Amino acid sequence: MTARLVPLVLFFAPAVAAADDSPSRAEVTAALRKATAYFHGTVAARGGYAWVSSPDGKLRHGEGNCGPGTVWVQPPGTPAVGLAFLDAFEATGDEAHLKAAADAARCLAKGQLRSGGWGYRIEFDAPGRSEFAYRDGPKGGREFTPKTPAPGGWDVWRQRQHKDDMTVLDDDTTPAALRLLLRVDAALKGTDKAVRDAAAYALESVTNAQYPIGAWSHNYDRFPPGPADEKHYPVKPASYPEKWSRTWTKDFTGCYMLNDRITQNVIATLVVAHRTTGDAKHLAAAERGGRFLLLAQMPDPQPAWCQQYDRDMRPVWDRKFEPPAITGLESQDVLETLLLLYRATGKKEYLEPVPKAVAYLKKGLLADGTVARFYELQTNKPLFFTKDYKLTYEADGVPAHYGFAFPSRLGAIDAEYRRLAALKPGEPREKPAAAGQELAGAVRKALAAQDARGAWAEPGVVRDADGRKVTPAGGVVSSQTFVDHVGTLCRYLAATK
Repeated sequence: MTARLVPLVLFFAPAVAAADDSPSRAEVTAALRKATAYFHGTVAARGGYAWVSSPDGKLRHGEGNCGPGTVWVQPPGTPAVGLAFLDAFEATGDEAHLKAAADAARCLAKGQLRSGGWGYRIEFDAPGRSEFAYRDGPKGGREFTPKTPAPGGWDVWRQRQHKDDMTVLDDDTTPAALRLLLRVDAALKGTDKAVRDAAAYALESVTNAQYPIGAWSHNYDRFPPGPADEKHYPVKPASYPEKWSRTWTKDFTGCYMLNDRITQNVIATLVVAHRTTGDAKHLAAAERGGRFLLLAQMPDPQPAWCQQYDRDMRPVWDRKFEPPAITGLESQDVLETLLLLYRATGKKEYLEPVPKAVAYLKKGLLADGTVARFYELQTNKPLFFTKDYKLTYEADGVPAHYGFAFPSRLGAIDAEYRRLAALKPGEPREKPAAAGQELAGAVRKALAAQDARGAWAEPGVVRDADGRKVTPAGGVVSSQTFVDHVGTLCRYLAATK
């Protein structure tokens, strides 16, 4: 994973008074309008975005190179930027933000695959466009979808027979795109047929891709006709393997994925689907995902979660630097998702695993207070890799492309658990935002960094279509920086309303 993901925890703010020395709401509203006008007017390509762009928008790249007709879906690409526009519209009521968000949603609709979701990028120009099975493209729509043989699921999808039609759930790619479509459709009150149809088609696809146990895989390469065969993918609780290889097995049997928030992000997206459509079936699907999270919690002595499980609910290898292990990072993601489900449903079952998991993970913190990405099964020793991908207990000399230790969020998770557990019946479960000095300081920093165009330019390089590094004289503009600053400004407006 290289892109930061959209947070799972969604808070709604009541009216809170700003401090006297805080920025005015008028300043913040004006800054948002300038930011959207610049990003939408100069940086956008066909309504979509990459990760990094030159200030004039002519050079762009995502995790890979971007030609003139390429936009990036994988956050912080098009969906992340579009969601930031939509947050600005909801915070201000300014239709300019909604127009920018709607253009991003229409861009995604043009890049939707016939399998129902999205790949990491969208190609608009020939010959690149003919390489993918877009619904709105030369390879046709749903009527051309290949049939799925039994038993369905990962045992079929991992064969990658239709690489041009690969719906990717990894790195919040398809879930983020679907969240944007759902929220834009709601904001437009269903008046844009292309947006509404794309959202409905993706929802059906993602829901059908859910396993009987409630989880999702990394990807799938055809429109799923319905859940996979429960006889082949039985519903059972997680367990430790009798033995596991300390070298990479290359078998890719991990069909149930928590790595990179795959299942967690789909659950959060289904909660959004329920909020925007009012259809109870979407919340029911989210709760099926929640039941998987409950089943996936490992038994003592390590009551947390693993990155991936096979169809018998045992932790297994994925890539050569992702062993069967307890994972500190994804366990925190799971805990936040359980709290999200409690806020959405009020069901205590989603709170029950939290205290035990938090206590266990706190005991395993590294000397610097971070959580290890991996803890050895049964022994709980932190695991790392050498640069030639051999397991080790030593944290020195690990590969630089992957994170093996992460900041602990356990204090915040525990505090939110305690807040929710203490609520009386009928009290609102959403957490209010506060316009304190920390938020006001972040707003002042964002306002000071914005230039006259509305851009947040910063030093850096951008790659041209051939992958060569270019250092623009005026710096670069980062989609992640845009999303972060817009999020800060919107939270401030919500908290000071």
